[in-house]
Amino acid sequence: MLDKLAGLVMLLIATAVFLYYSIWTLLMPFVDAGHPLHDLFPPRVWAIRIPVILILMGLAVVGSFLSVVMIRSGKKARAKAAVAAGKKKA
Repeated sequence: MLDKLAGLVMLLIATAVFLYYSIWTLLMPFVDAGHPLHDLFPPRVWAIRIPVILILMGLAVVGSFLSVVMIRSGKKARAKAAVAAGKKKA
């Protein structure tokens, strides 16, 4: 039950973010600059900066994760090779 509730909350948040961003980028250019609706949105330059920052942060996290996994697997392989070499000598 809790997983369904968590999924519903995540879906609602994603839908709200999608609608906000879509209105900001697709509809607001057609609204007059002095309209009070513009106060609800950041400057348009952030419509590009935010996704770029999120993509770079995501790539950094994925790259870091892959680096840690590769380093750990290399250490395990070296340890196995050392154990196998020690058994051959004995």
